[in-house]
Amino acid sequence: MEDTICALSTPQGIGAIAMIRLSGPDAFSIFNQVFTPFKKKQSLSDAPGYSMLFGKITENGKTVDEVMAGIFRNPHSYTGEDTIEISCHGSTYIQEQILKVLMENGARLAEPGEYTMRAFANGKMDLSQAEAVADLIASESAAAHRVALQQMRGGFSEEIKVLREELINFASLVELELDFAEEDVEFADRQQLLDLLEKIKKVLKRLIDSFATGNVIKNGVPVAIVGAPNAGKSTLLNTLLNEERAIVTEVAGTTRDAIEDEINLGGIKFRFIDTAGIRETKDVVESIGIQKTFEKIEQSSVVLYLFNVEGLPAGQAGSKLDLIRKEIEQLKAKAQGKTLLIVANKVDLVDIHSVESALASLGDNLVLISALEKTGIEELIQRLTAEVNLDALNSNQTIVTNMRHYEALNKAFSDIQKVEQGLENQISGDFLAMDIREALKHLGSIIGEVETDRDILGNIFGKFCIGK
Repeated sequence: MEDTICALSTPQGIGAIAMIRLSGPDAFSIFNQVFTPFKKKQSLSDAPGYSMLFGKITENGKTVDEVMAGIFRNPHSYTGEDTIEISCHGSTYIQEQILKVLMENGARLAEPGEYTMRAFANGKMDLSQAEAVADLIASESAAAHRVALQQMRGGFSEEIKVLREELINFASLVELELDFAEEDVEFADRQQLLDLLEKIKKVLKRLIDSFATGNVIKNGVPVAIVGAPNAGKSTLLNTLLNEERAIVTEVAGTTRDAIEDEINLGGIKFRFIDTAGIRETKDVVESIGIQKTFEKIEQSSVVLYLFNVEGLPAGQAGSKLDLIRKEIEQLKAKAQGKTLLIVANKVDLVDIHSVESALASLGDNLVLISALEKTGIEELIQRLTAEVNLDALNSNQTIVTNMRHYEALNKAFSDIQKVEQGLENQISGDFLAMDIREALKHLGSIIGEVETDRDILGNIFGKFCIGK
């Protein structure tokens, strides 16, 4: 990469300090033309790596700004190239002028993700680590931060590399047999290969299964709040978010469209969806809202069924209780494979002892709350966070969060199964070698240790912000 690039690496806009990064083979010569250290004994060309210089940037003899310049000499920099990180005052005018003067002296503006792409190209990180950088920047919860940090440090990469190395050793022996096909020599012990394939399958299966947790950690847990009109769904959403996000009125059917918002609970991002109340209605608009409610249930991982305890019978029989049971059974049928939490709301408006028998008939998976008075909310939050299995994260196991990685692991798993079937059917070594090479290709695509398609790289790094 012969170009020297520059870009703003802090968010655009006015702030106390902004940071501009200059990286490439001509970084020092370009910066030397526009930067003057205040201490006469200091020189940019003599400055050691990991040092800071205080000076001014000028254009046509006029001072643009007084800056601090961080010096990073190749290969000991983020990109593996000569790099200067310029800390200037946060005026948008100053930022623009510094970028302008750098470009006038030979630099060009960086493309999105180009710094990290250069770090990958220069061997500072593999492809999965590079993608983890983007996840780290985008992390919005403690759990997402931990997963991205672990992957950026190479935890996932190491597992893949170990699997590939073991498989490469056997692939080499299988391919060596092809050179001695006429002598009928067997270099690769078939039983050892079967044992290795079984071991690899177990690791791949664990990584593939971890995606269910990883996807939730990265994108948030979608939670649909459903129930009859005026059960208090919008009030609950407002209480959880601690703001008036949804309109609350005495009029049944106020919520006619799904309202969504996000919040961190216990270090996990949740996406709460307030839905239209489920009931029979002739109102066309409300009917559309109810249809959307069922769509949101399909898209959710957790369904909160909310009902109003007012009017419940003292015993275990009554029309309202029967209706609640019926709605719960309907939701169980529609929310198969999802967590269904039953939430009794407005407990502040009744004598709870008078409805104990009715509530007991609804099962153990029940939480009593008053969304308005904010009682029982902590227990509800604990129940929600308990639904996200963080055992793998807490034990520092690798968790897959990237869809590209997930698809590659599935393809590798399928290839390994083909190799196993081939061994059982005693197919020739050349066909075994083909399937092993396919598995290696898919594993290698995760960390970039194969000939990676330029379009794929462009797609990956194009999602980064400019300056990273």
